[in-house]
Amino acid sequence: QVQLVESGGRLVQAGGSLRLSCAASGRTFSMLHMGWFRQAPGKEREFVASILGSGLSTTYAESVKGRFTISRDNAKNTVSLQMNSLKPEDTAVYYCAARLFSSVVYDYWGQGTQVTVSS
Repeated sequence: QVQLVESGGRLVQAGGSLRLSCAASGRTFSMLHMGWFRQAPGKEREFVASILGSGLSTTYAESVKGRFTISRDNAKNTVSLQMNSLKPEDTAVYYCAARLFSSVVYDYWGQGTQVTVSS
């Protein structure tokens, strides 16, 4: 099994930056594709960004492209989300997720970390 723990969420002013981190344990980290999702109050959970196990390929939602950057450090078993030029609409609980190479869906999820962007 895989355990994921997010950290770094806080209150930040619009236009500011924030870096979220996710620590993974339970199995070989390099064998996992990783992703970030978010859920705002009253809305469905949405995809934010993903990164392959090698770290060489990334994908972003159009709403965050150019502002957010996902990265991973396989030596430290961590994945990060650097968020710049934050907007109030970025306010949400952010979740770290993982899937095996053989899986089409994300099977493992963290507890979430709250990001609040004030005007």
